Amino acid sequence: MSTATTATALASGKGHKDENFPVASVLLKREHRAPVMAFYHFARAADDVADNAAASADEKLALLAAMRASILGTEDSDAPSVALRATMEAHRLSPQHALDLLVAFERDCTVDRYANWAALLDYCRYSAMPVGRYVLDVHGEDHATWPASDALCAALQVINHTQDCAKDFRAIGRVYLPADVMAAHGATVEDLRQATATPALRAVIRDLAARSGVLLAQSAGFAAAIRDRRLGIEVAIIHRLAASLTARLKVRDPLSERVHHRAREAFGLAALAAAKQVVKGRA
Repeated sequence: MSTATTATALASGKGHKDENFPVASVLLKREHRAPVMAFYHFARAADDVADNAAASADEKLALLAAMRASILGTEDSDAPSVALRATMEAHRLSPQHALDLLVAFERDCTVDRYANWAALLDYCRYSAMPVGRYVLDVHGEDHATWPASDALCAALQVINHTQDCAKDFRAIGRVYLPADVMAAHGATVEDLRQATATPALRAVIRDLAARSGVLLAQSAGFAAAIRDRRLGIEVAIIHRLAASLTARLKVRDPLSERVHHRAREAFGLAALAAAKQVVKGRA
């Protein structure tokens, strides 16, 4: 393809309503939703660049470099990055979270396999954890909440990678399932081409679901530790949705069965989680 001049040229058209988990929902105060959405638009633009199957690695890295320069203020070539920079300046927020996120997308341009669980978690350190930390900073929350946030964000990322394992491989040749976990269960990358998961691949999926469960257990007290009541409710909802998806991955085959929540299912889980969080807040 011809070299794209901006990240917008590679936009997928995907929006925040297409994500598996709530993004800046109406639960958040209005003054907080705008800066969170600015970060989302930036992240979506960078993700679309990294996942574009037609652009070369060099083209994608050049666009991500322009985004990094726009965040740092050395150029103004990328609109979502410039908008986020202005938002961060207005709210006195550190650009480090955005810069960290770009590390993950830059890595996606050249890395398509992960040797082990530690390598995957290191990827999550850049692809997921900065998002939670940014949202906490927008709300002025204590950095003592970061470890629980990091665990939840890593769990969300691993859940997404696990349920989308076949799609990621078939569309962009990328495998986030750790190679050592695959080998331990006798699975191979070729298993991802099948219409249904082999017994070995099902064992890998259950293994990663169990590891996601451990991360969710580590973040169990996160919602209660958040001072902003409305953010705490949203986090409780996200945690509940993640726990449900983890349970589904233990019994469903993402290659041949639906794992994602339908709208009605998600609403029911969200309502229950919100109600429980409200009761806890009053206790």
